[in-house]
Amino acid sequence: MLERLGCTVSFDPRQTCCGQPFVTTGARAEAVRLARAHASVFAGAAAVVCPSASCVATVRRRYADLLGADQAEALAARTFELGEFIVLRLGTSDVGAVFPHRVALLESCHGLRELGLGRPSEQLGSVVDEVGITERLLRGVTGLELRSVSRRDECCGFGGAFSVGFPELSARIGRDKLRALAESGASFVTGTDASCLLHLDALRAREGFGPRAIHLAEILASRGGA
Repeated sequence: MLERLGCTVSFDPRQTCCGQPFVTTGARAEAVRLARAHASVFAGAAAVVCPSASCVATVRRRYADLLGADQAEALAARTFELGEFIVLRLGTSDVGAVFPHRVALLESCHGLRELGLGRPSEQLGSVVDEVGITERLLRGVTGLELRSVSRRDECCGFGGAFSVGFPELSARIGRDKLRALAESGASFVTGTDASCLLHLDALRAREGFGPRAIHLAEILASRGGA
């Protein structure tokens, strides 16, 4: 899909985790090691495009502490979540995608509040409401019907290490979110974090209800399939 938009894309197989799990659990030495590896692998890239909002948020918000401000700021300035790269760097919200299905948007916590991919509910009404970056891209997909969700920016319950430390609570929050998504009438739920989508899809398989999870990249790359 990026190549269709005129980008030259390369994938370096040396890349690993950005270090976010270690940052959130306080394992600083391991987080520094992975942050240094990440910075080294992507040192020559004009832009680093990632399909995970939480990983991008880690690079932008946490790497200054791990790598030092100068190196971290240079890397952060050219690191983008996939959707914001398309809209802000490439300057388009129509990638030629076709996806004739009812879709609900899962607005993940990191993407919403750390990257500004949408507007959190606590800010609505304070200024003129704007359509967020991810929603703008979905509205540009031919045939896609975007369904509204109650309590749209409530957490799905995954929370990374939170789901490991508090599995029962994580699942309970996830079931509430899954129920709200099912009530929207959507056949699919999409978002910018694969981890959140996997969490919800696992609950869907266990509980037997709710929309199927699909990453934003899959929709934007679609030419009409499911």
